[in-house]
Amino acid sequence: MLNKIHDAEDPTTVESTRPGPLPLEDYAALGDGRSVAIVGLDGSIDWWCVPNMNSAPMFDRILSERKGGFFSLTPTEPFRATRAYRPQSNVLETTYETANGRARLVEALNSGSGGRLPWCELARRIEGLEGEVTFELRFVFGTQADTICPFLYSNANATTFHAGPVIGLLRYSDGVSIEREDDLEIGGRVRMAKGQREIVAIVAGQDEPLVVEEPEVIDARIDITDGEWRQWCEGIRFDGSYRPAVIRSALALKLLLYSPTGAIAAAATTSLPEGIGGSKNYDYRFAWVRDASYTIKAFLRIGARAEAKAAFTWLIKRLAEHGPLVCYTLEGELLDEVREIDVPGYRDSRPVLRGNQAAEQHQHGIYGDIFETAARFVAGGNVIDPQSAATLASVADKCAETWRQADSGIWELSELEHYTMSKISAWQALARAVELADAGHIPSTCRDRWERSRDRIAEWVDANCWSERLQSYVMVPGRDELDASLALAVRFGYDGRDRLEKTIRALDDKLRSGIFHYRYHGVENDEGCFLACTFWIIEGLALLGHREEARLRFDEVMEALDAKGPGVLTEMVDPKTGAFLGNMPQGLSHLALIQTAATIDGCPV
Repeated sequence: MLNKIHDAEDPTTVESTRPGPLPLEDYAALGDGRSVAIVGLDGSIDWWCVPNMNSAPMFDRILSERKGGFFSLTPTEPFRATRAYRPQSNVLETTYETANGRARLVEALNSGSGGRLPWCELARRIEGLEGEVTFELRFVFGTQADTICPFLYSNANATTFHAGPVIGLLRYSDGVSIEREDDLEIGGRVRMAKGQREIVAIVAGQDEPLVVEEPEVIDARIDITDGEWRQWCEGIRFDGSYRPAVIRSALALKLLLYSPTGAIAAAATTSLPEGIGGSKNYDYRFAWVRDASYTIKAFLRIGARAEAKAAFTWLIKRLAEHGPLVCYTLEGELLDEVREIDVPGYRDSRPVLRGNQAAEQHQHGIYGDIFETAARFVAGGNVIDPQSAATLASVADKCAETWRQADSGIWELSELEHYTMSKISAWQALARAVELADAGHIPSTCRDRWERSRDRIAEWVDANCWSERLQSYVMVPGRDELDASLALAVRFGYDGRDRLEKTIRALDDKLRSGIFHYRYHGVENDEGCFLACTFWIIEGLALLGHREEARLRFDEVMEALDAKGPGVLTEMVDPKTGAFLGNMPQGLSHLALIQTAATIDGCPV
């Protein structure tokens, strides 16, 4: 296994040729506001969809270890590796040490001084630090599960590669020696001495003319990109004791903000398993109302108003266009049918999917998510326009009309049930709708109906969803099963402190494994612990007045996560081994971290 990031005192020595798939915690993420590349500690970029996060992958080795495409820069000798992001930046640095020398790899998906470039530019700078280190360069073309045949094409200006609709260039400085160049692979070597600096980069687009940039211009843009990230971080208003962790998670969330539309992707990958060898593998390269709403609130809490406004505008427009659905494409369209892709999957975990079945579900939780977002938006001193206000009022009407129906719940289960958390989310939606109407932010025509429905929901929940035996709200009335998402009821301001206190303690006791928590009863054999649930429970403790207990618990979790990777979180973690599981970067994990840190530090909601 490759060495982890922070502690370089005794890193593990590894061979230059890896024996199999990397652990997910050995990956980091690069992004430019449009696409995200996933890069391993061994210098192999194993996932990159070009030009967009939801495009077909150009590199897919993470899902097909033996036949997938990848772009690697790896020392030819056994090496020790340490890595970290530059401070307040998504520019990544990895230092490799061999028996003969030491070199640094600096990587970024570049932006320009005016923002995102009109093409994708993946830049990789190698810096010689000590002695001599030779890197092997391999650019293996992916075939998208044998559905395309990449090829090289030369003209008077450049040799370009073509992969389906993607056209691109491999650009490199004079010290890079190319030894192979054909339709299957471009390969070569880079011999680095102390003080030497070389650049290797991919410039790519889709069905469009392509600019042939000089290598030194691409190289210089790495530092421009770093400066852009640092400038963005300077605007984050969070001065609590957890500022470094909050900044790192904010940077991860920023990678998931799809700048062409303002949509927020749930994650940048598809089908990374929730349990190795299992079938809980999903495509998260879409915009969920839930994830978008929570991310908007996290952005608002740390003062990232431009991002919050862009995402909120995108969300309101989708509600007006399509109605309150569970998720949409990043372009704001409806999802196509789910398709299975014929590749082995990460560590032979099938299926590998494109699309998501949640698009056809209904979840009452989206109502609460929408209105909590609107409430946070105006609480920050912002204004809702009349058209958006009318859209929100119509959504409140729909919530009041349908809350009695069974739904698929926050966990998108196939069984339609009267999930307790769904009812509490409907209560939350109507409670916020009444508050917004009373303050003049949305039309109040049906305000009294919303209020009566709100109160009826609370009565229904307290009459049907409480278990005296468990001393907790349960997942579904009549069944002694617990659901960790009920911890969110504390943040939502649901009535009844005594019952919420007891529920938090029951969730912590019954769903906890080590320092982490499962989503609900019965999943421990199929998946890992859900990171957001652990953060929700800890935040619930803090909101109920147990701040020091919450701080100790949060510190313990953060120490465990910091020991595993460079700050990019997946959806889940194996509680026994600490191995990461699920898609990445996982927005829900990062935003839950931000909210919990802010609550413990006493930052305004």
